[in-house]
Amino acid sequence: MLEKIDLTQKIDRAKYKGIINQLEIKIAELQREAKSLKIPIIIVLEGWGAAGKGTLINKLIISLDPRGYAVYSTRPPTEEELFRPFLWRYWKQLPEKGRIAVFDRSWYRRVLTERIDQSIKKRDWQNAYQDIKSFERQLFDDAYIIIKFFIHISKSEQKKRFKKLESNSATAWRVTKEDWKQNKQYQKYVKAIEEMLAKTDTDYAPWTIVEAHDRRFATVKVFQKTIQAMQKKIDFHANAKKLTKLPKKHLDYLEGLSSSILEKVDLTQTLSRSSYVKQLKNCQNKIRELEHEVYLRRLPVVIVYAGWDAAGKGGNIKRLVSGMDPRGYEVIPISAPNDTELAHHYLWRFWIKIPKAGHIAIFDRSWYGRVMVERIEGFCTEEEWKRAYREINEFEEQLVNFSTIVIKFWLHIDKNEQLQRFNERKENPHKNWKITEEDWRNREKWDDYQKAVDEMLYRTSTVYAPWTIVESNCKWFARIKTMKTVITEIEKRL
Repeated sequence: MLEKIDLTQKIDRAKYKGIINQLEIKIAELQREAKSLKIPIIIVLEGWGAAGKGTLINKLIISLDPRGYAVYSTRPPTEEELFRPFLWRYWKQLPEKGRIAVFDRSWYRRVLTERIDQSIKKRDWQNAYQDIKSFERQLFDDAYIIIKFFIHISKSEQKKRFKKLESNSATAWRVTKEDWKQNKQYQKYVKAIEEMLAKTDTDYAPWTIVEAHDRRFATVKVFQKTIQAMQKKIDFHANAKKLTKLPKKHLDYLEGLSSSILEKVDLTQTLSRSSYVKQLKNCQNKIRELEHEVYLRRLPVVIVYAGWDAAGKGGNIKRLVSGMDPRGYEVIPISAPNDTELAHHYLWRFWIKIPKAGHIAIFDRSWYGRVMVERIEGFCTEEEWKRAYREINEFEEQLVNFSTIVIKFWLHIDKNEQLQRFNERKENPHKNWKITEEDWRNREKWDDYQKAVDEMLYRTSTVYAPWTIVESNCKWFARIKTMKTVITEIEKRL
C-alpha cells in the first residue's frame, strides 16, 4: 500500500499562500461551530520520525482558539500507566464536548513501536486492534469526530532529514538512537504500518495517508481533510438536532428472553445468626489474606454492586472491607453524573477510576446505570442504551484481557421486603436519611425496572464477567454469599 503512494506531489509557494489563508479562516470558523454544537474532536497524527508531525500540528493549531484545544505527545507509558489497561491513559485525555484534542502519536503506539520493539507480548498487540476499533466506535457513536493521519516519507528522505538535523547543534538533540533504529528497520515498520492501516481503517474513523516530502502539500492536505471531516459532522449534527425527539422509555427489547430471570430466584434462603457470625469472621480473614496476595501478584480487582433500593449494598460492602487493609482498596460510590462527567462519553468517569494492578476497586452502583435508571427515566436515547450493552461488554473484556478480576453482584429482594425496609428506615431516626422521595418514585416503577434488570443480566453476563445474583431478603445470607464469591473468584485466578 505505502509503496504505491506518490511522494513527489508538491505545491508551489505562491499557490500555497493563496490556499492556506482561506483554510486557516475556515478551520477557525468550524472550531467555533463545533464548540456551539458541543461536538468533541480528536485529531491523530501518526507517522515516521522526521516526517514533520510537529510542524503540521503547530501549523494546524495556530489558526485555532487556544482555549479550545489541547495537544498530547505520546511517549512510552509511565509506571503508573503500565499498571492499567493500555487505553486508560487515552480515556483520561479525551476532550470534553466542544473541545479538540490533538495527539502526536497515540494508542497506535501499541501496534507499532511496542510491537516492533517486542516490549509487549504478541497476544497483547494483536488484541489491541479490536480494543482500538471498539474505542473509536464508542467515541464516534457519542458524536466525536475522529480524524486520523499517517504522515508518510520514504526511507531515503527520512535518512536525509536525520542527517540535516544532526548537522545543526541546535537540532541534533532531536535525533535519537531509536530514530536511527527505525530507519534501519524501515521495511519492518512498513509491514506493521500497513497491517495497522488495513485493520483500523473504518467508516467511523478512516485513515488519511499524507504525502509529506513537500511540507506545503502535506500542510494543505491535513487542513483540507480536517475541514472536510468537521464540516460533515457539523452538517449532520445540525440536521439531526432539528429532527430529534424526546427519548422514549422503550421496554420492549427483550428478544431471546422467554421468562423473567429474577422471578426464578429463590429468596427464601436464610442463615442463622450463629452461623452468620462464624462464617463472617472466617470470610473476612480469608479476604484479608487474598488482598495481600493480589497486591503481591499485581492483579487488579473490580467488584460491582448493583441491586434494588434497600437491598443492602452498603451493609454488604461494609462487611466485605471490614477486615481489609484500606491502602489496598477503594469504595467508589456512583451517583448522578456532574457537569464535567456529562461533557464526556458516559464510560469516561468509570475508566478514570479503574484500579491499578494490585489494587481493588469496589463500585457501589456503576456503568450499568445507563441500561437501568438512564433507560427507565429517559436520561438517554433508545439508541444509546441499546448500544450500551455492547459497549459495556467491550469495556469489561478489555479489563479482563489486562488480567483484571471482574466480579458483579445483583442484590435481589422482593417488592414486599423492600416496602418493609423502606418503612423501617422511615420510622428509625438514625436511618431515615437513607430513604428519599426518589426511592418511593422508583418503587412505583418496579415492573419497568425488573424488565430492564432482566435484560441487563441476559445481555451482559459473559464468560469473562458473569453476574452473580445474590438472594438478599436475608441480609446475613447475602453478605456471606458475596464474600464467598469474591474469595472463590480471586482464588480461581490465583
